[in-house]
Amino acid sequence: MKIARLLVDGKESYGFFNKRIIVKEEVENMLDIKLPNNMDEFLLDIKDISIPSDAKYLTDYKLLPPITKPSKIICLGFNYLDHSKEQNIKPPDEPVIFMKPRTTLIGAFDDIIAPRLVKELDYEAEMAFVISKRCKNVNKREAMKYVLGYMVFNDVSARDIQFKDKQWTRGKSFDTFAPCGPYLTTKDEIDDPYNLRIITKINGEVRQNSYTSKMNLKIEDIIESLSKVMTLEPLDIIATGTPAGTAMFSNKRFLNDNDLVEIEIDKLGQLANRVRFV
Repeated sequence: MKIARLLVDGKESYGFFNKRIIVKEEVENMLDIKLPNNMDEFLLDIKDISIPSDAKYLTDYKLLPPITKPSKIICLGFNYLDHSKEQNIKPPDEPVIFMKPRTTLIGAFDDIIAPRLVKELDYEAEMAFVISKRCKNVNKREAMKYVLGYMVFNDVSARDIQFKDKQWTRGKSFDTFAPCGPYLTTKDEIDDPYNLRIITKINGEVRQNSYTSKMNLKIEDIIESLSKVMTLEPLDIIATGTPAGTAMFSNKRFLNDNDLVEIEIDKLGQLANRVRFV
């Protein structure tokens, strides 16, 4: 099931994607059922429903981030073998993490807004997963029970600030620096999360072209390790790291005003965000 948070006539609602998108109210009328009032309630108690395909296109709606108020957004560094290799870094045996505030979250087609004090703006295509229920001290064999689903995620980074500070929080925490979506794809739709292609294009030029198979620490490892440190809560977002090809480490130019950043992951959809410097 692919579930999108969206605006309908100026009011927040949600819908289901099946070639096109059908909003909650239409599903209720067509199937004569009552669904939860908001998307968070639905995600925490998902019902198996048959989604009609005769509806509007995804781009006919204003898409919001699938998750808007997570208690945590946890991101991993150095977690792709090809990305570690291009930096001459040995892949870590435990997650190297940082957090982004939820004010970084924007929808799949929203603008990335960067203040002009940022001189080296970079993209990082990532697969993120969302936690389904509260967990602590999880064994990796049980870890996938706590995965609700997956979405495309862009860990936008101000590299000049990141490396000036010698830690990552400020350079990755500007408002709008976490485009995600376009919808949440539930776990049952993805047979193998480690066989998905990730592509990033800047103004049509391919910059990143890799596969989730190159992930060093897998989702099971990540949940086991993180849950030893902190309680993971429903709708927490965990971004699993980026593959090779970011501007910083591939000698490509950084993002400029009006650049279009497109990120696509097999079976999870596409982001298309325009950069605006203000």
